[in-house]
Amino acid sequence: MFPFAYEWINDPSHFVFMGSLYTVLTILIIILHYCGIRAVFDWLCKKDTGDHH
Repeated sequence: MFPFAYEWINDPSHFVFMGSLYTVLTILIIILHYCGIRAVFDWLCKKDTGDHH
């Protein structure tokens, strides 16, 4: 399934499938890192309003 595996066949369908798979996984990783970093910054920069119940 991967280019370094023995079962890899150099045909367009493998390149399209693996290219789209790696693209989607990369986008998901970028989005999750962005959300995590954003959550940490929001947590660190949260101001105390003094309105506790």
